[in-house]
Amino acid sequence: QHVVLYPMVAKSLRHIAAGKDPLEGQRHCCTMAQLHDHYSLGYPDLDELHKNPQPLIFDMEMLKVEAPGSYQQDPWAMTDEEKLEAVPMIHQEGNELYRQGKVQEAAAKYYDAIACLKNLQMKEQPGTPDWIELDQKITPLLLNYCQCKLQCEEYYEVLDHCSSILNKYEDNVKAYFKRGKAHAAVWNVEEAQADFAKVLALDPSLRPVVSKELRSLEARLREKNAEDKLRFKGIFSQ
Repeated sequence: QHVVLYPMVAKSLRHIAAGKDPLEGQRHCCTMAQLHDHYSLGYPDLDELHKNPQPLIFDMEMLKVEAPGSYQQDPWAMTDEEKLEAVPMIHQEGNELYRQGKVQEAAAKYYDAIACLKNLQMKEQPGTPDWIELDQKITPLLLNYCQCKLQCEEYYEVLDHCSSILNKYEDNVKAYFKRGKAHAAVWNVEEAQADFAKVLALDPSLRPVVSKELRSLEARLREKNAEDKLRFKGIFSQ
């Protein structure tokens, strides 16, 4: 059979394989309208198939067999109720992976849990009690995700996420602390010092931890200044 609408289906399947939302970039309309909406599907072979429909043969390969009850659905395939039920379990799995030192894998788990809650939150009016309740569940997961990203040295992502938290929750000590560490790592010295000062103002009991971070930053600054002096020594006398 000539499968005219298959390119759109294939695009969604490829999104799923990449861990993306299968409906990304689509609007709520029929498939034919979707095809007219998009100049390109993002894949040259699908664009060609769209222009010149061909008979298709599908080969299915069985990769594994899982026992009943052992299969864990991807967030995009869950119902709203299943997403709410899955979040605590995914959170726990992320914590266990982090304790084992599997930071990247832990970050992926936290991301999945955040995705479940974000999908539910999008259906609520911002600022309503239900929206706020979901946001308060997202925040600790996002902070755990940022901790993983700190260890992976992905500092600018940490800056973005912590700033988004602090835009809503100005008293979140953990967000200030993680953002301060990220600022320090990318040599935003004044910003780092300001964030660490905010940590102390909100929770003075953290002074030993903050002092350690500030001493580390000062040591790195001295080392950097010494390296710069050596690098540029004599450059203006030539």
